[in-house]
Formats: sequence, structure tokens, C-alpha cells
Amino acid sequence: MDRDDIIKMAKEAGIEFYPSPTNDVRFCLFKNLERFAALVAAAERRACAKAVEDYCGAWDDKGYALATALRSRGQQ
Repeated sequence: MDRDDIIKMAKEAGIEFYPSPTNDVRFCLFKNLERFAALVAAAERRACAKAVEDYCGAWDDKGYALATALRSRGQQ
């Protein structure tokens, strides 16, 4: 995941930063931050599952089971 991916997910989550009165701190709405965190976690799960599949190969039952378990964590 690179900077462009993170910016894209932040926009998808509706992240809008609002300046503080002193302009030294920025903040956003908590509900949007939760959505952003969920998008980042999902992207990481997908990347980890793909890495397991790439490392173990398509026919490795344990690797397939691990990749499936990683992907399903987002369903809980």
C-alpha cells in the first residue's frame, strides 16, 4: 500500500480534515476515521492473503486455508 492508496481510501471513507482554531492541529469526524481504518485493514488482509497464496502456491491446502482465514477476518 502506498501513499496514493491511502489517500484514495481516505477520500472513499469521507475523511475531511478541519483546522483547529490555532491551526496547529487538524481533526476529522470519528465515524469517517473508523471507516478509513476498516478500509486500511481490509486492504492489508487482502495483501497478506495474496502473499500467502503466492508463497505457498495454488495447490497447498494449508496455504489456501490460511489465506481464506485471513480474508474471512473482515466478516467477523
